[in-house]
Amino acid sequence: MYKFLILLFLSATVFGQEVLKPTYSFSISGKVKKEAVMTMDSLSKIPLKEIGNIKVTNHLGEFKHQDEHLKGVLLKDVLRNITFNISSPKLMSQLYFICSGADGYKVVYSWNELYNTPVGSQVFILMEKNGIKAAQLPENIQMTSMMDFKTGRRYLHNLSKIEVKQAD
Repeated sequence: MYKFLILLFLSATVFGQEVLKPTYSFSISGKVKKEAVMTMDSLSKIPLKEIGNIKVTNHLGEFKHQDEHLKGVLLKDVLRNITFNISSPKLMSQLYFICSGADGYKVVYSWNELYNTPVGSQVFILMEKNGIKAAQLPENIQMTSMMDFKTGRRYLHNLSKIEVKQAD
């Protein structure tokens, strides 16, 4: 009986681990005039920026790992050609962006955070990490906010969609 319980526990652990599902594109939908799909090819046409290194920390600020030689495109540059479906520029302050990974993990940015603070100049979709191009990484379309104190909270793997919403 004891051996059976150990086998049951081990099989639950193995089958309980989620396999990363690489994403090669993501959609932008919601409060937009026209939905868009960004691919690796379309991202490669956006100006690439040298980002440097990031120490990834958990919610307590404890060091988890370091990623080096990061290169990426600004989320603001990705959204540059998106027209928001709002009736007045005053309503931009009510917009927020839900960025979702293929595994369901979500991070949120407000319009003001991206366009009206220094944070927006440090939110990147990663195109290269540790000298490896994004398309070759198992968690290929990733994004991060370099200005966050607890960097792991908004370090998103396998970006699959960005939903633009409006606060009530």
